[in-house]
Amino acid sequence: MNRKGIFIALAASALVGCGARQGPAGERGPTEVGVVTLAARSVSIVDELPGRTVAYRVAEVRPQVSGIVQKRMFEEGSEVRNGEQLYQIDAATYSAALHSAEAALQRAEANRDKAVLLKDRYAPLHTADLVSKQAYDDAVTGVAAAEADVAAAKAQVETARINVVYCQVRSPIPGRVGRSLVTEGALVTSQQAAPLAVVQQLDPIYVDITQSSVDMVKLQRAFVSGELQHDQQNEAEVSLTLEDGSEYGQRGKLQFSEVTVDQGTGAVLLRALFPNPTRELLPGMFVRAKLTQAKKRDALLVPQRAVTRNQQGDAVVLVVGDGNVIAERMIMAARTIGNDWLIDDGLKAGDRVVLDGLQKVRSGAQVKPVEIEAGQSKPGGAPAAGVAQR
Repeated sequence: MNRKGIFIALAASALVGCGARQGPAGERGPTEVGVVTLAARSVSIVDELPGRTVAYRVAEVRPQVSGIVQKRMFEEGSEVRNGEQLYQIDAATYSAALHSAEAALQRAEANRDKAVLLKDRYAPLHTADLVSKQAYDDAVTGVAAAEADVAAAKAQVETARINVVYCQVRSPIPGRVGRSLVTEGALVTSQQAAPLAVVQQLDPIYVDITQSSVDMVKLQRAFVSGELQHDQQNEAEVSLTLEDGSEYGQRGKLQFSEVTVDQGTGAVLLRALFPNPTRELLPGMFVRAKLTQAKKRDALLVPQRAVTRNQQGDAVVLVVGDGNVIAERMIMAARTIGNDWLIDDGLKAGDRVVLDGLQKVRSGAQVKPVEIEAGQSKPGGAPAAGVAQR
């Protein structure tokens, strides 16, 4: 036999051997799929809501006396202390008024002393009937009138002193001062409408969160029905996501909820308080707030990659039933918790949901289920298309 005949004979023998090892296609076992068995557990219901930052306190600084601004005492955009002087108003006329009031007080005190001496002189004479009762009564009332004049003069002195102090315009709160709205030489008037500057306290800082009144009513009804319970441990804790998608490092506390619904937006205002030591949060910033308002007991969670859509657009999962036969189950899920869907209807504790191998099986097929952890994936398994988060 030549060399070509030997090669053909060997190739034929190899093909026959392979066919013998391959066997009939029907002898292959059931398709292996990864499943997760659902178990009820308690989970916190976290809502992500839009919000705006608001300064903790805002003071519009206005003059309380009229005059010419002599000097600005602060640097624009800097931090100021409570009571720190911001402006100096010309105090010459108010100082002169103070000196005049002090002189009037001295005159009133001298008149009082004179009236007291006269009354003391008339007292023994009145006892000895050497002075008429009318004269003595006039002396007594003269002392009372003099005391009243002294009190009025003291009030005038205090008013003049206050006006002198008001010439030093001070910050009523600690915080960051903005730009100055007046310059040196400007004439300002008492109680004018326009502020000289605005001081905002930024640490701590408020975050005003808006929640739909419809969602709030649903939440309250769920509390009443017992479907949800108040989360006594974390009900007041709030976290923030900033405009650039980063997480704010500090956590806040929910302060209160408004009792009225905004007629224009149909939303209810929730206010949270956050520490802001580095002034990272500025008034007017848009943020996303995550707050825990309730806790659900006996909750069922299904990984998002186990959920697909059928031709009608309904959310469905594949469940391994009796005899390890695949069944398609329609589910209802309104919210996500992490990477899982919180199941409202369609599944129960103990159901085995297919997590890996979804592309290999169909409803009615018999499979070999392999239990896996929800956070793990069987080698070779590809995640299914998930349902978009609300």
